[in-house]
Amino acid sequence: MSSPLATAAPAESSSSQHVVNDFSISVATVNGSGSQTANLVLLRAIFQMGVPVSGKNMFPSNIAGLPTWYTIRANAKGYIARKKEIDFLVAMNAETAREDVLSLDPGRAVLYDVPLKLNELRDDLMFYSVPFDKIVAEVCPDAKLRRLVKNMIYDGVLSHLLSVDLGEMVEALSKTLGKKPKAMALNQAALEAGAKYAQEHFAVIQHPYRIQRMNKTGGLILVDGNAAAAMGCMFAGCTVVAWYPITPSSSLPESFISYMRKYRMDKDTGKATFAIVQAEDEIAAIGMVIGASWAGARAMTSTSGPGISLMSEFAGLAYYAEVPAVVFDIQRVGPSTGLPTRTAQGDILSTAVHSHGDTKHVLLLPASMGECFDMAGDAFDLSERLQTIVYVMSDLDLGMNTWMSEPFTYPTKPLDRGKVLDEAKVRELGASWGRYKDLDGDGIPWRTLPDTGTPSYFTRGSGHNAMAQYSERADDYTNNLDRLSKKFDTAAGLVPQPVIDDVKGAKVGIIAYGSSHWAVIESRDLLKDEASLDTSYLRLRAYPFPESVDAFIRRHDRVYVVEQNRDAQMLSLLRIDIDPALQTRLRSVLHYSGLPIDARSVTQSIVAQEKQ
Repeated sequence: MSSPLATAAPAESSSSQHVVNDFSISVATVNGSGSQTANLVLLRAIFQMGVPVSGKNMFPSNIAGLPTWYTIRANAKGYIARKKEIDFLVAMNAETAREDVLSLDPGRAVLYDVPLKLNELRDDLMFYSVPFDKIVAEVCPDAKLRRLVKNMIYDGVLSHLLSVDLGEMVEALSKTLGKKPKAMALNQAALEAGAKYAQEHFAVIQHPYRIQRMNKTGGLILVDGNAAAAMGCMFAGCTVVAWYPITPSSSLPESFISYMRKYRMDKDTGKATFAIVQAEDEIAAIGMVIGASWAGARAMTSTSGPGISLMSEFAGLAYYAEVPAVVFDIQRVGPSTGLPTRTAQGDILSTAVHSHGDTKHVLLLPASMGECFDMAGDAFDLSERLQTIVYVMSDLDLGMNTWMSEPFTYPTKPLDRGKVLDEAKVRELGASWGRYKDLDGDGIPWRTLPDTGTPSYFTRGSGHNAMAQYSERADDYTNNLDRLSKKFDTAAGLVPQPVIDDVKGAKVGIIAYGSSHWAVIESRDLLKDEASLDTSYLRLRAYPFPESVDAFIRRHDRVYVVEQNRDAQMLSLLRIDIDPALQTRLRSVLHYSGLPIDARSVTQSIVAQEKQ
């Protein structure tokens, strides 16, 4: 779909030097004003022009009325972590406009609504005022709809000010509203009206920022991590989901529901081949998952920190009774309710030892959309192979924000159900089998599934011996815990292994995981270019840690552990597990503002510590 304004020539800047495909945009609006569509249209249009881009939504935890910010970063080199500095501000919220403008570095640009009079605040910024109310009134006769259409006008203005092809914006809009002709026509009219106003009133553009076509996004998709994980669960054979709504995890089961209804309905009967239950709370949800898993289904739940806390007793049951279960923890800021719509990596330590008593759990640590998809399958395979609960530790930044990704690869390997007895194995093992016996030296017993012609067994969360019989004997208890510990050691060789980039001669190493990865990638380049500091890098992808982690630390004099929490939780796990002689080499880089971590903050922390 093309626009009549799509071929309009971009206005020339009075600046002799343009900043092309390397800047950030912040759109400050009010939650509930309909800005999401406009922001995604802008993001997608830049992406369609072949420019690497990322979008991050900072929104309040109430339904409507509070300030919200959406930041878009375009970067020719492919850096997609949040940029600390804002280059171009779109100020649409009177409540925050003054503070937003005063926080900008000199030389930045501001697009604002005329009544705000922001040009009176500073003389070292480039201002563009637009009468949004006047323009929207001309294109939208319905006064009730104007506040929802108003945001599309700034997209039109930006298409001119930033040289974003308006035709690409129209195409992006059609992907969102193409099936709603009236809404599409109304929003396209607002988009084009904004572009027309900008062309007529901003003949000379003062700021240097420009989007220019590239070819670095060909074949890529835009997706959020919760949708990617939901697809991964479907392809992994998950048939039971029990969940309770909580930000920022709810969109994962909601996406799963839509996929299963589309792809997993019985073609002959039209009935569902799955069960998805919204439980009364998180305790009930994990209980249903454990029950379904015991019965042989692949089952999961999705939650965040407060839900993880409520699930702790049942987590101990899954661990001690050795029942598979998969839990997606889309981490957010705590403690307590904390900041429900801000991101963090604050559940790492508590989830690794989730529940009471001596427990150790497997954690998977996705860092990309591809890993959100792939690790869903890994989680179910590992959970059944190890007969234990497995946690996939995503976060709000990964889960709810829009990321570029390679298309996902259709899984071709068979599902790993682990040590499940069939009739042949029952005859082979004979009387030597016991539900909690280690017959293979890896700590993992053989299990049976109900209604498969194999022996049934008791599942005990209380003390038991190798035959699953109730026992309070000291030797039975210690033997069982020792075997569970051995099983955890076995897990270290089964979980996804770290990704390591060793730089010859580098004395400094960096360890990171999850969404922090993207800031570290950029920071390593900054450290080399600005501080002449070469660094090696190990990206953790799972806990327990394999031996390669110790070896990496041993090869470097100083190793910085980058994470998004206050208390250095991953560093604490490393100190528990690694050779004690290596502990003095570890240092922390911590970020816990609730905003996604940025490369500049990582770089500044490492440089400052290197000077000590």
